[in-house]
Amino acid sequence: MRIATWNIERLKNKSKLPLIIAEIEQVNADILVLTETDARIKLMYDFSFSTVQPNDMNNYHPTETRVTIYTKYEIVKYYDTFDKHTAICAELKTEIGDLIVYGTIIGIYGNRHKNFMQDLFYQVNDIKCLAKNNNLCIIGDFNCSFTDNYYFTKKGRAALEDMFLNSGIKLITRTQPECVDHIAISNRIIANLTTEVKEWNLEKKLSDHKGIAVDLI
Repeated sequence: MRIATWNIERLKNKSKLPLIIAEIEQVNADILVLTETDARIKLMYDFSFSTVQPNDMNNYHPTETRVTIYTKYEIVKYYDTFDKHTAICAELKTEIGDLIVYGTIIGIYGNRHKNFMQDLFYQVNDIKCLAKNNNLCIIGDFNCSFTDNYYFTKKGRAALEDMFLNSGIKLITRTQPECVDHIAISNRIIANLTTEVKEWNLEKKLSDHKGIAVDLI
C-alpha cells in the first residue's frame, strides 16, 4: 500500500497544471491527500472526499478546497471533524484492515498565527477520540517539522508529540528534512510491516511543498 500527501499551494503555478497532474499520477498512491488543492486537478480515483469550501470565498477561487482525500479503496463511513472546512475523515476498507483516514491542514495561516494552536487543540481532540478503538492514519500539512529547525514552534511540536505518544501513533515521516507534510499511522496496524518513505518536487518548482509518500510493505 502506498499513502501520499502533497500541498499544491492553491495551484499558484496554474501554467504547470499538466506537470502537477503527471507528477501525482506517477506517484500512483492507493491513498492520496492533497492540501491547498483545487478541483481543476482531475485524477482517476474510484473514491474521493473533499472539505467544504471555506466560508470566506472572497479569498478563494470557486474551485479551491483545503483538503481532498483520493483513494482506490471503498469509503465505508464518514466521520465529522471539528471543522468541515479544514479537516475530513473517512473509513476505508483496505487489504490490511479497516483504516480511518484523517486528512488535514493544521493552522491554515502557518504555525505563528494564533489559529494554529486553536486548530491543533481541536484536531488533537478529534484524533484522540478516533484512535481509541480504531486503526487511524493522519495525513496532511502539519505546519511542523520534527527532525530539524526548518519550520516549527516548540509548543506545537510538543503537543503533536504528546498526541502521537498517547494515541499509539507512529509519525513515519518524522526524520525527513525540511518536511512539514506528514503521514502518521497507528502502531498496531504497522507492527509487522516495513515502511519506506519517498519524496518528490524536491526543488519545489511545482509547489512550495515537497510531496511525500510512505510504502507499507
